[in-house]
Amino acid sequence: MNRKKLFALCLALVGAGVIASVAMADEPAAGTPAAGAPAAGEQPQLPPGWTAEDMQKMMAAGTPGKEHAHLVEGAGKWKAETTMWMAPDGPPMKSAGTSTVTPMMDGRYVKVEMEGEMPGMGPYHGFGIYGYDNVAKEFVSIWVDNHSTGIMKGTGKLSDDGKKLAWDFKAHCPIADKMVTMREIETITGPNTKTLEMWGADPKSGKEYKMMSIALTREGNAQAKR
Repeated sequence: MNRKKLFALCLALVGAGVIASVAMADEPAAGTPAAGAPAAGEQPQLPPGWTAEDMQKMMAAGTPGKEHAHLVEGAGKWKAETTMWMAPDGPPMKSAGTSTVTPMMDGRYVKVEMEGEMPGMGPYHGFGIYGYDNVAKEFVSIWVDNHSTGIMKGTGKLSDDGKKLAWDFKAHCPIADKMVTMREIETITGPNTKTLEMWGADPKSGKEYKMMSIALTREGNAQAKR
């Protein structure tokens, strides 16, 4: 494990310990407190060098906000009508499928599972986790599927009106044999409709083109609260 990962792990463990201490102070278990637990009304002891402001930053980093609520509003099962292009001047290939969005980790993330048929390649199953990083101030995502062995990672930004979520995804292209960036824009077109459009570079010419467009309709006509 390199130093960077070790430092990140240590920071996460320290933060988890601090947050756990706060939880114990706010909601003491019935009976005799465990050894070392702060007494009722007593503030938890901070790690050496920590300040009250440090504690507030740790708590804020893990608190869901409006960006997380935006993701959760997309919960439900969606019908997907997909159009794909293999090359800039290639013929469109159409298929149907579903996208199921489920909140997780008390609303801090959503998981997205897509099922369908990849034209010429057979059944498709993709799985992603989407969230918002309060510290980095950006949306974050990872994506895996049964047609690759890599993990696609993305960062996103929401428009001021909350209708468009623009993503930059990075993945290794097996044809170009290098890391490439793909752009995706998720556009809310109604309470229960939205579109996903993705652009990427043609591995042969390097020209950017629209690779995919998905029209999504939520089943059950569930009204998203906005």
